[in-house]
Amino acid sequence: MNREIMDVDVVIVGAGPAGLSAACRLMQQAREAGRELSVCVVEKGSEVGAHILSGAIIDPRALNELFPDWAERGAPLTTPVADDELYWLQQNGAAHRIPGWLAPPSLHNEGCYVASLGKLCRWLAEQAEALGVDIYPGFAASEVLYHDDGTVKGIATGDMGIGRDGKPRAGYMPGMELHARYTLFAEGCRGHLGKELISRFQLDKQADPQHYGIGIKELWDIDPARHKPGLVVHGTGWPLTGNAGGGSFLYHSEHNQVVVGIVVDLNYTNPWLSPFDEFQRMKQHPLFRQYLEGGKRVSYGARAIAKGGFNSLPRMTMPGAVLLGCDAGTLNPARIKGTHTAMKSGLLAAEAVFEALASGTEGRELVSFYEGFRTSWLYDELYQSRNFGPALHRLGPRLGGAFNWLEQRMFAGRQPLTLHDRRPDHAGLREAAYCPVITYPKPDGMLSFDKLSSVFLSSTNHEEEQPCHLQLQEPAIPLTQNLPRWAEPAQRYCPAGVYEIVEQEAGARLQINAQNCVHCKTCDIKDPSQNIRWMVPEGGGGPNYPNM
Repeated sequence: MNREIMDVDVVIVGAGPAGLSAACRLMQQAREAGRELSVCVVEKGSEVGAHILSGAIIDPRALNELFPDWAERGAPLTTPVADDELYWLQQNGAAHRIPGWLAPPSLHNEGCYVASLGKLCRWLAEQAEALGVDIYPGFAASEVLYHDDGTVKGIATGDMGIGRDGKPRAGYMPGMELHARYTLFAEGCRGHLGKELISRFQLDKQADPQHYGIGIKELWDIDPARHKPGLVVHGTGWPLTGNAGGGSFLYHSEHNQVVVGIVVDLNYTNPWLSPFDEFQRMKQHPLFRQYLEGGKRVSYGARAIAKGGFNSLPRMTMPGAVLLGCDAGTLNPARIKGTHTAMKSGLLAAEAVFEALASGTEGRELVSFYEGFRTSWLYDELYQSRNFGPALHRLGPRLGGAFNWLEQRMFAGRQPLTLHDRRPDHAGLREAAYCPVITYPKPDGMLSFDKLSSVFLSSTNHEEEQPCHLQLQEPAIPLTQNLPRWAEPAQRYCPAGVYEIVEQEAGARLQINAQNCVHCKTCDIKDPSQNIRWMVPEGGGGPNYPNM
């Protein structure tokens, strides 16, 4: 197959906060040094921001370093956090507010902003293009390319116009190869190329398994009388019960809008649990109902979150390439924030890459990246919160929460004790016969909704004739193993109704509605048989989030 080849100095996979920050910093350095530099960013979404979803409370620390004059440049951080509220929620409707002095310091958000990460990424893309970066939305990086010696050579974008049978259709267009002196992978959580690189180069050999949550979020227009710009509300406890961890949130943004959502840790053990349905009943709690009632749901989305923190960080460098942001897992789980840490990883990588290019040592593993990382505030912040996730996983929400409070208050994360959680999230699922069945109420169409109407609000679309991007390594496993042992949990952990067990006269079959996929990657993470591989579909497919 003949592919067009383009040679550049640096190719970046993913137009999220990490990738765009790296692109901007590379070009800033090139201008300062008076050097020519070619940098291109490929983005699988139909436009920059189309696949971006986050809470989001944004700490501007890394943005201050990248563009100290970001306010004058019109960055979309206009709603500073005005108040933090943390509640312990109960099923009977009670909401016990936890005093500020008792709340973990990591949940204090002074100096942060309620913002849309999608908007911020579109703004970062504008800054990058003004600096000379080429950005190609709608092009999915489908393959890592290697030199004969095994070093990373670049990436290839996916072919367009392949039919379900794997053969070219009318309008077929082969992908192109992008060869680079360095390739930066910033795909976000559970990036499919990052997953390949971690395995190929054994980057996680010294790390704990990565741990994940699934974040589900909606954007609402609410009654102006109920709107309190900058109010941040976090909840713990109900609706998640037993050993299911996570939490809820509601943030008052601009223009009489709020974002409301839930994060469910994917180490939960009951296969009957449905994160989507937990979110729907969460909104019925009076704490959230008081703001949402009478409002209008505008958008919906879901995304996995890499929350293993410091102990789960793989080695981020390999010959010719670097893993950035959530592709590596730089989110700080104690703060429930990953934008500023992802951006900082991009800045550090850009500085190491530019130094290597300027000295003519490109292609080698970037030792200077680790030197910069270990002396940065990013390292300190992640190290100080290294025990947060393992404490919750091993001790449970209450004892683990108490441990974390004591550590943050008394030791600031600097005590010598380090906790570990070495069980992968998928491995903890118990068999369905030994777990209580969870019965969820039907949606009321006012506060709670069904999956299909929710997916409709995500504007998700895929070219229907393309091969299914959700691949079963062994097609029989869902019916021979997952169904009898775990009641095929894909029916419930997927927040978009992609997986269905359909009963027929000839017996049950698994139906995969790939058209619905919002690219959250939960199936690739939580499948107890590790039988599902999320592969990138044609570029431009998936959700088209407005301001998530």
